[in-house]
Amino acid sequence: MTRLADEVRAQITGLVLAGGLGRRMSADGGGMDKGLAMLRGRPMVAHVIERLAPQVGALLINANRNAERYAAFGHPVVPDAIEGYAGPLAGLHAGLRAATTPWVVTAPCDSPFLPEDLVARLWNALQAAPGGPAQLAVARTGGSQPHPVFALVERALLPGLEAFLASGRRKIDAWYAPLRVVEVDFPDEDAFRNINTQEELRQNESR
Repeated sequence: MTRLADEVRAQITGLVLAGGLGRRMSADGGGMDKGLAMLRGRPMVAHVIERLAPQVGALLINANRNAERYAAFGHPVVPDAIEGYAGPLAGLHAGLRAATTPWVVTAPCDSPFLPEDLVARLWNALQAAPGGPAQLAVARTGGSQPHPVFALVERALLPGLEAFLASGRRKIDAWYAPLRVVEVDFPDEDAFRNINTQEELRQNESR
């Protein structure tokens, strides 16, 4: 498995995105904090942290509810600066503002099987991009399916992201379309599986 040198990992902050409403996870559609939903006896976010933390120099958790419960995992918790549960771009915005490293890598709280070499593969592809290092690397499976919530992002992109959000736009792929982006193929589609419903939680208990 590809691993990054310590001096490279020190330049990267991991950001767990746990700020969504989780409407599909609750029976009444009113929303549930997915990161705290239990999978195999532990909150889903614990599985994500376990896989992501060894790959980065520091870790942040983006959450808009239950800040004390998230803080108990031992990492700083940052809420969205934009009101109204504005989606993953709002979480990235919060993470870029809070990070002190030149790079931030994102992973959602509902994808507990993320690759243990996610960051190394994104970093290496970003550095090897034609024409010089890219500004952003995005995971991809099947040769054509990008997973934009699994991305390694240059922190210097924060001002542009703030302008994009201030214009009222929220789609993450629309934001990064004009940037220097590299998509990185991963062979295991299941590693990027996200768990959205109680039924999917039950199905993944035995995975």
